[in-house]
Amino acid sequence: MPFSGSFDLPPDAAHHASRVLRLRVGDTVEIFDGIGNECHGLIADLSGKRVTVANIIATDIRRESPLHVVLAQALSSSEKMDWVIQKTTELGVTEIQPLATDHSVAKLSAERTAKRLEHWQQVAISACEQCGRNVLPKIHAPLDIMVWLQQIKAMPDAKNIAKYILLPESAASLHDQAEPQGKAVLLIGAEGGFSQAESTTALHCGFTSIRLGARVMRTETAAIAGLAALQTLWGDF
Repeated sequence: MPFSGSFDLPPDAAHHASRVLRLRVGDTVEIFDGIGNECHGLIADLSGKRVTVANIIATDIRRESPLHVVLAQALSSSEKMDWVIQKTTELGVTEIQPLATDHSVAKLSAERTAKRLEHWQQVAISACEQCGRNVLPKIHAPLDIMVWLQQIKAMPDAKNIAKYILLPESAASLHDQAEPQGKAVLLIGAEGGFSQAESTTALHCGFTSIRLGARVMRTETAAIAGLAALQTLWGDF
């Protein structure tokens, strides 16, 4: 349905439209709000850093996977975390939970955490713009892995959550698992993997140990390969 009035793009989107895409007055654009609403409109005004969209018409387009996937990713270097967030957003991840682990290279103070969260959100927005998603994945504030594991264990629907931890010594694969009846949680270690205490605690909290083939992957490769495998088996691939 059409909406009256007009809408000014946020600063980052306005810069992308005018400076990167070099759109002009009269060009058609697609805009989304990150919670599933998508619209088409026309560029009505370009004044300095301001970009105004008018003639807005809502569309009903669903591009979300039927599989709700939570990626629990150990903190790694900033470039690797950006890569993981970008690519798993494109692959349809629903939630991303960064985790501080014993072998995490990156250590975040409270001030840096707020800045990284804002940065990660922008990475996800850019990925959605690129791939056509109109729902942003939820990126949670980083937690210590032991705290997070106890939270997962205490969830009321914990028994309905399919929980997988990637361990290179595991003999099982995703092909051996039953189709998830609720959320699927994929736990990925840092560059140095998990400590013995972390992997043991995860298994005690109901996680199933799996591996992705016979080769040891880098942390960012494992996240992308794991998401793709889950989408192939039970998602929309």
